[in-house]
Amino acid sequence: MMIAISVIAGIGLVAAAVLAAADRYLSVKEDPRIGMVTAALPGANCGGCGFPGCDGYARALVAGTAPNGACAAGGEACAKAIAKILGVEAAATEKRVALVKCCGTRSEAIRVGDYNGICDCNVAASTAGGDKGCTYGCLGYGACANVCPKGAISIRDGLAKVDKRLCIGCGKCVAVCPKKLIELVPASATIHVLCNNPDKGPAVRKVCGVGCMGCHLCEKNSGGKEAGHFTFQGFLAKVNYENPPVDGQIVAKCPAKCMAEDPHFESGH
Repeated sequence: MMIAISVIAGIGLVAAAVLAAADRYLSVKEDPRIGMVTAALPGANCGGCGFPGCDGYARALVAGTAPNGACAAGGEACAKAIAKILGVEAAATEKRVALVKCCGTRSEAIRVGDYNGICDCNVAASTAGGDKGCTYGCLGYGACANVCPKGAISIRDGLAKVDKRLCIGCGKCVAVCPKKLIELVPASATIHVLCNNPDKGPAVRKVCGVGCMGCHLCEKNSGGKEAGHFTFQGFLAKVNYENPPVDGQIVAKCPAKCMAEDPHFESGH
């Protein structure tokens, strides 16, 4: 028995010595700034920066392979804190939030079927494109709400609504929407076109009572084409968020009622 105990003890001592040597000569010292940058990040682990969580982004920042300011959840204050840790200049950032470009509620948009499958937009979209007459519109089955890490999206009357006070701009909802009608826009912008259908006015009105008709009145009432507040995709008016309109009167003058002046995006049009 004593021999067995001695052999086991000897093996343990040799193993300990090998591990101690490996720790001394083979270990890789971690840059302490990684922990500091990770602590400065909000810890949302939303992946909006393009890296697997805050720790992954912190490592990329310290390695110099990621731009400072990519953390939508942290915003400008976070970018400044990281810049101070890394000894670089803080990048100018602007908070961006998700906008659902559709206002076709169940009372306004025609439904062409009765979908009774899994309550998910991607599943519904794979079933003949969904049950909404407008093939560009929000299906309202909550795929975006399900992936939102902050609970900023709710479904009301068959339509996704975003509360920009809670939105961190991670972009998960943008990626998951099968209709590609969610966009990250500047949080400071307050006038929006809530439509995603580029078809001609008569075709749009056949499927939705509040769809954009491409009448160009928003453009005319905001200073004309020269003012540059709007662009057009087919017959669909789109806000130029590099030069957004600020006069709320154009919202009231929209004959289609598909524009909104709503600082939180949550109360509809």
